[in-house]
Amino acid sequence: RQSSPFTGRSTFQPSPMCIESVVGVDDYSQNLVNKWTAGIVERCLTQLVKQGKTYKYIVTCAVMQKTGAGLHTANSCYWDTAMDGSSTVRWENRTMYCVVSVFAVAVA
Repeated sequence: RQSSPFTGRSTFQPSPMCIESVVGVDDYSQNLVNKWTAGIVERCLTQLVKQGKTYKYIVTCAVMQKTGAGLHTANSCYWDTAMDGSSTVRWENRTMYCVVSVFAVAVA
């Protein structure tokens, strides 16, 4: 099966719901961060795989308490820009930020 061109928005659409379904309305808790990040990446991967596209996926997740500190992220990839891609979503509630990135690499 041939991969179709990467479309970040449609490929990544489930992720905000994945975050909300794991974190819910909880306030930031250092004791829950590992559980949240693991749950978020697993749910995102599950949703991506269910789409049945021929990609390998990499999902990253960062959760940060809102304290007024800055959070800067960056990534760089060397790949086929016509077929591969990445997308990042920032989600927040009143006590925390969550940044989820998906990298999709077409299977030749």
